[in-house]
Amino acid sequence: MTQDHTTAPDAAPANPAPWRPTRTVAVILAGGTGTRLGLGIPKQLLKIAGKPIIEHTLAVFEAAPEIDEIVVLMATGHVDDAQRIVADAGFRKVTKVIEGGETRNDTTRIALDAVGEGDVNILFHDAVRPLVSARIVRECVNALWSYSAVDVAIPSADTIIQVDADDCITDIPVRSRLRRGQTPQAFRSGTIREAYRRAEGDPDFAATDDCGVVLRYLPGTPIKVIDGSDENIKVTHPVDVHLADKLFQLAAAQAPRLTHGGYAEELTGRTVVVFGGSYGIGHDLTELARRYGAQVFPFSRSTTGTHVERAEDVAAALKTAFEATGRIDYVVVTAGILEKGALAEMDDETMDRLLHVNFVGPVTIARQSLPYLQQTKGQLLLYTSSSYTRGRARYALYSATKAALVNLTQALADEWAEFGVRVNCVNPERTATPMRTRAFGEEPEHTLLSSEAVAQASLDVLISELTGQVVDVRRAPGEPVAAVPAQPGAHPAEQLPTGVDA
Repeated sequence: MTQDHTTAPDAAPANPAPWRPTRTVAVILAGGTGTRLGLGIPKQLLKIAGKPIIEHTLAVFEAAPEIDEIVVLMATGHVDDAQRIVADAGFRKVTKVIEGGETRNDTTRIALDAVGEGDVNILFHDAVRPLVSARIVRECVNALWSYSAVDVAIPSADTIIQVDADDCITDIPVRSRLRRGQTPQAFRSGTIREAYRRAEGDPDFAATDDCGVVLRYLPGTPIKVIDGSDENIKVTHPVDVHLADKLFQLAAAQAPRLTHGGYAEELTGRTVVVFGGSYGIGHDLTELARRYGAQVFPFSRSTTGTHVERAEDVAAALKTAFEATGRIDYVVVTAGILEKGALAEMDDETMDRLLHVNFVGPVTIARQSLPYLQQTKGQLLLYTSSSYTRGRARYALYSATKAALVNLTQALADEWAEFGVRVNCVNPERTATPMRTRAFGEEPEHTLLSSEAVAQASLDVLISELTGQVVDVRRAPGEPVAAVPAQPGAHPAEQLPTGVDA
């Protein structure tokens, strides 16, 4: 659709009065049914990164200082589901959760009635675009000071072709002038109301896009386009679910760090239990958390005789920490084994040790930790490695257990959400630890991440509200790497006799 820029008889005056909205309202359009995803529930209720998609979306607008109010238009029969999500998450800006219409036209009209009269900024956003950024929301609202209609779009990376009824090309528009539309779409309330008022007189009116309604029925109205983002995807097809999940994982690695005072405020009086806290990442995390005021209890096979695969050892460790402080806020599992070798040549003892320490151990710790973490609404933090994405020759079992921990993380985050317990998994790139040195020998320092950096990122995850996420930790260019630490208290010749990072 192209816009006619000729001035209509009733176009706005040359010098209109300054725009002075009374408030800014975000309308979340959640009327989809999930048909294309093959689901039995609306797609906006599908969980990604431990939370329903609509909850992620609402959280962005709840946190945006530019937004005063949120109205949710929900799919028929699922208003109660949305209301529960709003109540459980504590979203204070949501004032209405109501049923949407049968068509996009009806839904927008219902939304306009719900917003009410008066001069208001209105942003329409798809509930199934959970990765919309605060920057996009801010720029949409700011643009309404100068324009009465605003769209969000990104350049098209693909050549767009136009075809006829026989699927033969009729035109290939110039790609540099094409954009792919996203949401939110933002309007001054008078503009969008007037566009829909005029559309009512058109028997052929059928809207798929609110900016399109303005374009067609208010041809003299400029529509400002601001830059969207590649991450602001719409979850429509099955592959989109997997893409959104991964994008959340990548976004999690950008969790902001606090000042020293901020960490102290978050951690003072908290209890942290670290399984695998004798050296490497676990040791560094223990020292860092203590520095900020946490009470930390490190357990390992080498220092406390704690075997993570033994339920009685895990129970005793947790009991020790709880009896000393009366609470457990965070449970961290850095214990693990990296044994290389072809699977067909691996002896039964080695295979048993790999499976039990790397997977049975975390499962055991998870089961034993839940009652304590329920009391504090705490978090379980696990660790995977880059090998979880694909099995690699000569450490097949290690790769398999690390992939299992990712699935365990996502499953438990879902299961434990009702208890308020968060579960996350840190995925550091190659890290300078004694376990790695034993398996791979000496490596150039500039190619390895420091265990201190992983410990810092782990702390950021612990005090965040993230759940169900695999957080990638990568070495920043030029980051110095500390020497690989020796296992505290051990004679050099006796370090890592079995390769257990515990």
